[in-house]
Amino acid sequence: MAGGYLIAVQWAISEGVTIMIGVLGGMGPLATLDFFSKVISATHAKEDADHVPILMQSDPRIAPRPAAILNGGRSPLPELLAGRDRLIAAGAMALAMPCNTAHFWYPDLLKGCTVPFLSIVDASVNQLTLLADAGSKIGVIGTRATLAAQIFDPVLHRAGYTVVLPDEIAMSTLVLPGIERVKAGDALSAGKLIEKAVESLLNQGVSAVILACTETPLALDAIQSPLRSQCVDSTAALAKACVAWWQSQKDGTNDQRSGL
Repeated sequence: MAGGYLIAVQWAISEGVTIMIGVLGGMGPLATLDFFSKVISATHAKEDADHVPILMQSDPRIAPRPAAILNGGRSPLPELLAGRDRLIAAGAMALAMPCNTAHFWYPDLLKGCTVPFLSIVDASVNQLTLLADAGSKIGVIGTRATLAAQIFDPVLHRAGYTVVLPDEIAMSTLVLPGIERVKAGDALSAGKLIEKAVESLLNQGVSAVILACTETPLALDAIQSPLRSQCVDSTAALAKACVAWWQSQKDGTNDQRSGL
């Protein structure tokens, strides 16, 4: 697949075909909008044509991810696969999915995928090197499903980090209500809740906190929290990875790694 894909990209560049990144979004809509904004912010552009071409699906009807993981609810995988294939058929030459919990199905989405699929998990852990040394304790804030499924744990452990999670009180009174408020359009009141959850982890000696739910950076941004400097914004990390991939295609470096 990699050889055929590389030939296709080289042909596209030679023919002047637009190298587009497909975004499998809508989980939730505000987080998808935030991702798009952060792609724009991460791009060094002097004019419109210098920006990354984006082909976006924002479908809020995709089955709830936490319910599927924790309670045996309807799986979103068929809808995610349909969205993946729709974007590829429409011309996407790489994919990104700005939803951490949905990465539970990332291995399934890679199967039969004919283009690179950038991982929000890999992108976020790559950003940790700017904040924490290997061997450090790293806090992770996300949905109950993301934490229970240990979506980040294997990658963090391979990188030499120790994972620290919010306790049950913090989850039930701060993290989950904060995420729900952002989804309801109230990022401002969510900000103080998520800030307290981050502060609690920092007080436990973590070197940095991964905001492993795409709603949580919106909450901290809304209150301009000073704790943002000690957090990895998973949305921004994925946005930077997308810009780097796109730039590599333009420059001919052809980096096909899934997380970069």
